[in-house]
Amino acid sequence: MSKIIVFGNEKGGSGKSTTAIHVAIGLCYQDKSVGIIDLDIRQKSMSRFLENRADFCRKQKSNLPSPTYYKIDQSNKDSKAEANLEEEKRFADALMTLEETCDFLVIDCPGGISNYVKMAHTVADTLVTPMNDSLIDFDLLAKIEASTGKVVGPSVYSEMVWDCRQLRASAKHPPIDWVILRNRISHVFSKNKYHVGKSLKNLSKRIGFRLSTGFSERVIFKELFLSGLTLLDLEKMDGWQPTLSHVSARQEMRMLLGSLSLTDD
Repeated sequence: MSKIIVFGNEKGGSGKSTTAIHVAIGLCYQDKSVGIIDLDIRQKSMSRFLENRADFCRKQKSNLPSPTYYKIDQSNKDSKAEANLEEEKRFADALMTLEETCDFLVIDCPGGISNYVKMAHTVADTLVTPMNDSLIDFDLLAKIEASTGKVVGPSVYSEMVWDCRQLRASAKHPPIDWVILRNRISHVFSKNKYHVGKSLKNLSKRIGFRLSTGFSERVIFKELFLSGLTLLDLEKMDGWQPTLSHVSARQEMRMLLGSLSLTDD
């Protein structure tokens, strides 16, 4: 069975697609076969990245390692029940097809909760939830009392993850390894950074996730997207002169891959 890595977050703009892209390409560079399912059917960031990558390879006559992409569409059925059944079949077909040849499946989810999102979270071996390092984004995990900062209850997203965990347990599947990824962490001390860190540590014990550090805000990630490239690709190219920012970004990426514990490498 392929190991399934799902990138999910109810809030948009947290870096899901950027992180999913780098994890997928990082696994390819470890000689793993990787399948991609892009469930963000409106924005299609992962799909566009792979199109850009294929175009770059064609123009440059390059042979960069790339994952296998499986296109999946939303149902157009009028009946919600019929639409759900059709999407369940499409999702199952995608998994079965990719699992025949892939060591890992990377699934990128859109913001919000949908039928596809629920199915993806249920099959996840590893669930990666990137979040910007702010109390605003913390709200996607739990509700906080304004005057005291205490957690007063789970968010809609956390409740969905809990339901998916229960479904996996009832089917006797291993538990989900839920990783909260703190993106855009400030390098200077701030009250906001302190409160977010403290709240996350307390919440991790209550709802069962572990913490990891993701990416800083760097222009290089946005620039490379247009060519379908990652920093790992640049290392293979003649004449590339990395800046200090590039070196730091590369180190962040390697630390992220290591913290997810996806392989034995």
